[in-house]
Amino acid sequence: MLNRMTSFGLSFSIIVLVLSSIATAQQSVKVQARKEFGIDKRIPWTTSTVVGTPDPPSPYVTEIAYSKLKFFEPLEMSVVPGSNRLAIAERPGKILTFVNDRKTSEPQLLVDLKKTTYGLAFHPQFEKNGYFFVTYILDPQNEQPNGSRLSRFRVTKHDPPIADLSSETILLEWPSGGHNGGCLRFGPDGYLYLATGDGSGIADGLLTGQDLSDLLGSILRIDVDHPAEGMNYGIPNDNPFVNTDKARPEIYSYGHRQVWKYSFDTITDTFWACEVGQDLWEMVYIIEKGGNYGWGVMEGKHPFRPERPKGPTPFIPPIVEHPHSDFRSITGGFVYHGKRMPELEGTYIYGDYDTGRIWGLNYDLKQKKVVDHRELTDTNYRIVGFGQDPAGEIYVLDFPGGLIHQLKKRPPQADTTKNFPRKLSDTGLFSSTKLHEPEAGVIPYSVNAQLWSDGAYKERFLALPNDSQIEFDVVTYPQPAPGSVPGWRFPDGTVLVKTFSLEMEFGNPESRKRLETRILHHERLPGNDDEYGNQVWNGYTYIWNDDQTDAVLAETRGENRTYTIADSNAPGGQREQVWRFPSRAECTLCHTMAAKYVLGMSTIQMNKDHNYGGYLANQLATFDHLNLFTEELPQPPEELPSLADFHDESVDINERARAYLHSNCSHCHRKWGGGNAEFQLLSTLPLAETGTINIRPGQGAFDLDDPRLLVPGDASRSMIYHRMTRLGQGRMPHIASTVIDKPAVELIRQWIDQLTPTSE
Repeated sequence: MLNRMTSFGLSFSIIVLVLSSIATAQQSVKVQARKEFGIDKRIPWTTSTVVGTPDPPSPYVTEIAYSKLKFFEPLEMSVVPGSNRLAIAERPGKILTFVNDRKTSEPQLLVDLKKTTYGLAFHPQFEKNGYFFVTYILDPQNEQPNGSRLSRFRVTKHDPPIADLSSETILLEWPSGGHNGGCLRFGPDGYLYLATGDGSGIADGLLTGQDLSDLLGSILRIDVDHPAEGMNYGIPNDNPFVNTDKARPEIYSYGHRQVWKYSFDTITDTFWACEVGQDLWEMVYIIEKGGNYGWGVMEGKHPFRPERPKGPTPFIPPIVEHPHSDFRSITGGFVYHGKRMPELEGTYIYGDYDTGRIWGLNYDLKQKKVVDHRELTDTNYRIVGFGQDPAGEIYVLDFPGGLIHQLKKRPPQADTTKNFPRKLSDTGLFSSTKLHEPEAGVIPYSVNAQLWSDGAYKERFLALPNDSQIEFDVVTYPQPAPGSVPGWRFPDGTVLVKTFSLEMEFGNPESRKRLETRILHHERLPGNDDEYGNQVWNGYTYIWNDDQTDAVLAETRGENRTYTIADSNAPGGQREQVWRFPSRAECTLCHTMAAKYVLGMSTIQMNKDHNYGGYLANQLATFDHLNLFTEELPQPPEELPSLADFHDESVDINERARAYLHSNCSHCHRKWGGGNAEFQLLSTLPLAETGTINIRPGQGAFDLDDPRLLVPGDASRSMIYHRMTRLGQGRMPHIASTVIDKPAVELIRQWIDQLTPTSE
């Protein structure tokens, strides 16, 4: 994780002072009265220079490959041997096939398992024997000794292929919980390969990575054509550990945390795999027979728990690593051998679920080194998998969107990078950058429930170009998504601004120093407004200089800086605080498609009074009065929903706690939000429907005794509370914070403890 701050031992009363300062920041200008509208007349914003991007355009873009097909949460794409068909496995268990034709409009159901399905592979002789293989989870909500399963099915009809559930033959079972693996591929040797995952969720808590006596943390290799006596599969004689004492003979490689997709090069047979890391790194590996890939002693090339027991073979390092400033949840792909893009011949193409980026690398097998490595494109997709057809063409699966995409070369375009403003003063957002005075037409705003930012004071502004307007509560994609409220659709060129300041003398607002100004720049792309693909939000950070006169655009990868804070309560009267200036990729981790990209500017956050330079007025009423919306508000603000201010102790504790979790956690912990735990923290859902009450955590116990996500009446066993109290491994929020929000921790503790206990 990011560098840790030394200030986490601050007393509760001191942290309260910080929060009090933040909560009352808008009142720094004395309120004289209350008005119906905060701004009398709209002034068009005409000074914007925020156009294009400071980064060179990626060489490729994506397009929909099969425009008439859409699937529900696709997880795997496979070729149906002996036919012109491709198959898609949807997460809830439906497996469908379709003719590999761009005009195809109707897939056909192969089978419906009605179980969470991770892997799909057709037997190479499928045309003759009708066999296909599936991995699925019996109950994703609970750890089970044999909760993950590999089964074989057989079709009763070939064109289109149709299977019967009664044809199932169970081949293999292994424990579920945490990382379940599940990827299936037939290798060039005709054997079936299966990834299992470490099963523990966090830090290899079960110590399976280096343990050859169980199936977890491994890639397995089995013979499905020659079963051994008493088994439904056989063990290849040349598997690497068949003669190793106490080792499971199915293991082909080990030391894996969570291999999320692997493939074999159809020309060279090279075995490629991508490994989802934990704290800092995402890895690309070339898998070797008997290889030990280090987990949980190593994370990629880096020590993780070096004191742990090691397996019998040496560690094999990744050929490529991505830091978490670029990738957060890597997805393995394929080596390209198609004809559409001959310049990519031999390129291993892979991507990232969280950031939507797609990269390519070329590897010299003789010299054993990477000879080219580059980003191919940056998408808005949740890239959950790739597919490859018999012609060598590669496809991209978007999990929530349900569409199949493909790469194509970017059409020629003018270079706009030189014109993008490198200084905040050049953006046209401030009439005086030094005084932090917004340009005419740039509108200040505030939110009901602030995201915790390590004690920083934040100032927010909205800049709508010229007289453009916002469409109110029209963005509902993706659906179905329980509890997800509609979002606003913004006009092309919108810029949202947030400046972060930190007290250099703790507890003294006069000592605030501006650290950064972040902007979100909206590009409206042509396309169907009902789809999210026509929205692109790019995040940029401007770092303020020491004399506070201007700010300079940060580099793409972001950076850390350490500030010395005068604090009479710290040893020696001062402490150091590390501040993270986010990379471009990190912005996308919170500003997700599922969260409608813009977190603070939504109806429930904006429906509040704002201090307009000395008097209060409702923001929605003010926006409506200024004609910022394309249509009048459907109801008066007092009849529209709003989020509670969790600092306000006069508000019911249930509303306060749910508001905090909503603003700080729900952009990930919602359906399709990117959080890999299947529960939701939206305040708009009844607590009983969040998937938290007495549910076992899927990411490890973190030293708690028999924990649950949320135990009404007992915060000490509640993982949601516990992870808020941590720094380092297992901290929540896991990005953009290295200081514990102690008042919020106390709020959540009190809230959980006062909930009525329920039977488990």
